Amino acid sequence: MLPSRDFKVFAGSSNPQLAERICEHLRRPLSRAQVGRFSDGEIQVEILENVRGQDTFIIQSTCPPANDNLMELLIMCDALKRASAYSITAVVPYYGYARQDRKVAPRTPITAKLVADLLEVAGATRVVSMDMHAGQIQGFFNIPSDHLFASPVFLEDLRRRFPVADELVIVSPDAGGVERARAYSKRLNASLAIIDKRRPKANASEVMNLVGDVKGKDALLLDDMVDTAGTLTQGATALKEKGARRVVAYAAHAILSGPAISRINESPLEEAVFTDTVAPSKQAQQCAKIRFLSVDRLFGEAIARIHRSESLSSLFV
Repeated sequence: MLPSRDFKVFAGSSNPQLAERICEHLRRPLSRAQVGRFSDGEIQVEILENVRGQDTFIIQSTCPPANDNLMELLIMCDALKRASAYSITAVVPYYGYARQDRKVAPRTPITAKLVADLLEVAGATRVVSMDMHAGQIQGFFNIPSDHLFASPVFLEDLRRRFPVADELVIVSPDAGGVERARAYSKRLNASLAIIDKRRPKANASEVMNLVGDVKGKDALLLDDMVDTAGTLTQGATALKEKGARRVVAYAAHAILSGPAISRINESPLEEAVFTDTVAPSKQAQQCAKIRFLSVDRLFGEAIARIHRSESLSSLFV
């Protein structure tokens, strides 16, 4: 039974292209909201449509500039709450601050939990995100949270590109990504390998060892996000040294900060494939080794099902 109330989709400024494509899938226009700045840099938001008693969705990745995009999202939630929206779903394709999901040293914050609390206080009644850095972040929310995966989009592309499973090995770039890599290897009937690395400091990594056999095979490095690309490119070099025939990489979120694109260009990687949860920069779009796949249909279907109170789990069967 369809709900009697309507729904509207709004977007912040982090990724308007993805928001437009999601609305195209939903066959409705992107709802109007004005997001601007006061002269001192404060964010100003005005919702330009009536939302009283309606389901509302805000599409906003908290990618760089993370603080600005996060504040936009919080202020939009508050504006919709004060406009008497029936529900406010924060659709956060890329959930920033997710790497700070635990205390790694004394007197350090758990910022992923802080962001979850901020969203709830701002008025969000549900959060939807994709390929969070750690699955347990879902437990940081005291409101319903839906964790989507890029796997349907990636698997469709991988099956077309690598039709012979025996020649493919799925590689986790670190111990934390083993569960993700194992899920892909099971779906593709491919073998599994793990890179054992040690990280001496933030945004720096050192490859130590390889668990598994990649000799003469196509190696697929699989990760949730790529920031400076140090882990990715060092892993690609190690795989080539171990005899991999080709090395490609798939990752959900393309942060690509600092020297990331130059590192990818100079690495043995044949190709790096990302989704568009983070708006691609012009430099990334012009890089011959980088390709983007859109998750617009996945998020569009998720929004439609949430509005109709239907299950999302069948999207990933």
